[in-house]
This record gives sequence, structure tokens and C-alpha cells, in this order.
Amino acid sequence: MNKKIQLQELGYKDYKETWDYQEELFREILDIKVKNRREDAGLETPNYFLFVEHPHVYTLGKSGDMSNLLLNELQLSQKGATFYKINRGGDITYHGPGQIVGYPILDLDNFFTDIHKYLRFLEEVVILTLAEYGIVGTRSEGETGVWLDVGTPFARKICAMGVRASRWVTMHGFAFNVNADLGYFDNIIPCGIKGKAVTSLNVELGKESISVEEVKEKLLKHFKTLFEAEWIQQKTEAN
Repeated sequence: MNKKIQLQELGYKDYKETWDYQEELFREILDIKVKNRREDAGLETPNYFLFVEHPHVYTLGKSGDMSNLLLNELQLSQKGATFYKINRGGDITYHGPGQIVGYPILDLDNFFTDIHKYLRFLEEVVILTLAEYGIVGTRSEGETGVWLDVGTPFARKICAMGVRASRWVTMHGFAFNVNADLGYFDNIIPCGIKGKAVTSLNVELGKESISVEEVKEKLLKHFKTLFEAEWIQQKTEAN
């Protein structure tokens, strides 16, 4: 079981370009697993974790409802945003500047083969990170992601999640609002859930901006602990 994870900082990168890159890594791992099964090759499968920040983009999961996008093609263009139907779970969400997006591309055979546990661990990474800022993050039953003040009229989402998995290999991941422009969420029904707001870490702390690098360090620390992983070979991709 290989618990080493290659961390890659992709910087500010187009969504489709990043999605294609995820697919490339995802397929690499799957191909090794198929070879191992067919030929008993005994090859080690790699694991990856991508950090990225996207230009304004809306993505709709495979079971999502197009009516949750409240903009037409012209309005999208006017707002400088793009839209993609993608192959993760979940409904519609927004990615943009000021948001930390994390894509773990893991072979869960190296960790544990339980998708429910995997999603709960991703949530816990964010919950533990929020706690370091004095914020109580929680789960909302039946709604993947991390929320604040669940069960009150002030419930609001701070981190959205959606994943795809095949043969225990994962892709896609989480989008954590750190210094996000929340106005862009007004153009969708986030995650298809009506009547609940969205928030960002800087808003909750009453600050203009929060150090993204500091938040990333905390996320990686908690991810390493929960997954009993080791970070290796930090690599910077050209924007």
C-alpha cells in the first residue's frame, strides 16, 4: 500500500485544462490497476493531490439539474464565466478566484476502500482547518460538504464537494471558499439546495482577505494525519 501522495501546485489554471489533466492522472492509475489484475504485475499505484485556483466557472454534476444554473449563455459571457457538464457526483457549483480547490486523485486501495468514509474524511479536513480559525464547521445530513450553523435560519455552506470514483480511484474533490466573491453564487442554486446561503472564510472572520498559503498548510496537515499519508515531490506546473 503506497501512502505517498505527490502534491502539485497548479496555480491559476483553466477548469477544462485542469479537468483533462485530472483525467490523465486518473487513467494512469486505472491502467496500472488493470495491468496488475491481468498480469499479476505487482506495480505500485501513485497518488496525487492537486491544488488549483480557477477562473470563474460553473460546473454541473452528472445527476445535476440544468435549471439550477440561472444564467443563459450570453449572461455567462458577460460575467466572464464558463460552464461545463462534468462527470462528478453532486449538482451545480461555482469555482473562482479566492477559492482553494483541491483534487485528490488517489487509489483508495492504498488507504481504505470506503467512499462514504472518504467523503467524511474530506469534510473532516476542512472542519479541522476551520477550527483553527475558531469557526465551528459541521455536516448537514444528506448534503455533502461543510456548513456553518446547520439547523438554524442562518445555515450557510463554506465548502462544496463532489467526487468521481472508479475501481477505488478518485478524482474531483472540494472547493473551499477562502476569499471568494460570493456574488457569483447568486447566479446558481448552489448544489441544487434552495434556501441556504453560501459564505467564505474571510467573511466569517470579518477580514478583507485571508492567507491562502496558510490555509493550504493547515488543510495538508490535517489531510496527512487523517489519511496517514506522506507528501512527496512538490511540483509546480506552469500556469
